[in-house]
Amino acid sequence: MKLITALIQPEKFQEIHAELEAFGVSGMTVTEASGYGKQRGHVEVYRGQEFTVSLLPKVRLEIVTTEQRAQDIVEIIIAAANTGSPGDGKIWISTVDEVIRIRTGERGSAAL
Repeated sequence: MKLITALIQPEKFQEIHAELEAFGVSGMTVTEASGYGKQRGHVEVYRGQEFTVSLLPKVRLEIVTTEQRAQDIVEIIIAAANTGSPGDGKIWISTVDEVIRIRTGERGSAAL
């Protein structure tokens, strides 16, 4: 099993969520996050004063899935999140040794 973690722009979440639901993703964890990458934030002007916004808002998606579906899910996220601009986000994939559904005690892919 694999854990797919994606950091995306908040305005792309609804589109990505709809695409993943259409693909049949049955569950995900969504967290509001802040951070920066190579773009290092940006400068804004408020009431004539410049200030640097160093932490930008992001959405963190976490999806546990089978190895067979992981690459398809990653491709869906990339297609929906890509604007071609810096700050589109990152995706990383980790190996999951075991998943246990607390309510039933099911283990492995049956717990997904």
